[in-house]
Amino acid sequence: MGVLGVRPKEASKLLTPEQRLLLNAIANQAAIAIERASLAEQARQTELLQATEKLQTALLNSISHDLRTPLVSVTGALSSLAQGGPAMDAAIRQSLIATALEEAERMNRLVGNLLNMTRLEAGALQVVKQPGDVQDAIGTALEGLGERLDERQISVSVPENLPLVPMDFVLIVQVLANLIDNSLKYSPSGSPIDVHAYQTDGEICVQVSDRGMGIPADDLARIFDKFYRVQRPESITGTGLGLSISKGIVEAHHGRIWAEDRPGGGAALAFTLPLESA
Repeated sequence: MGVLGVRPKEASKLLTPEQRLLLNAIANQAAIAIERASLAEQARQTELLQATEKLQTALLNSISHDLRTPLVSVTGALSSLAQGGPAMDAAIRQSLIATALEEAERMNRLVGNLLNMTRLEAGALQVVKQPGDVQDAIGTALEGLGERLDERQISVSVPENLPLVPMDFVLIVQVLANLIDNSLKYSPSGSPIDVHAYQTDGEICVQVSDRGMGIPADDLARIFDKFYRVQRPESITGTGLGLSISKGIVEAHHGRIWAEDRPGGGAALAFTLPLESA
């Protein structure tokens, strides 16, 4: 590990036997401390390696499943179109085209989430704040979800006097889309979803509430972790990155994000944005 050298103040005077014993004791204690620190660092590196391997395994499993499913659908639809030729019924052709487009958009969202998470972890996410209207951001997010709303009743409540908020409009729209999409996935088809914005002490809060099964207490603190999804008996698609990305974006705005049970049943996801840039 190293060498311990001693230089007396006066070259003519060597260490006494008692001083040598004391020096040996100090050197032994220092050696033990250094060895413990080295072993602790090795253990930490081992834990990091294991965590990295688990993360890579989770990523590969998630990607292989969630990308393969839409890819198979796209390939199947295009193969059917190629084999059917001009003789194929127009309604069937249109249905296959719609399926291919829908699954291709789903793949695009999955890949986009992966790229965004990579940017967040690399510290490459650039937040450009401009005064923005929360109601405009909500409307843009709903418009972007398009057919995924599946004729849901979306109730939007935003006070008329709500001030403009310093934010990166595109990124906050993505946060809103992720929260609303999560509510769509985990609530019954046809049930309403509420989007409510209000002003509190020095910040704007936006809350998305659904009428689903709610979030188990053990999952409340974990749903914003990468690749984590609340277990449900029904099949829920996705990589488990949407809420994690939303957390990173909100925190880059110096805001907060959390989940809680909705009074009366269901779940509520909320985040805040400070009215003044930090």
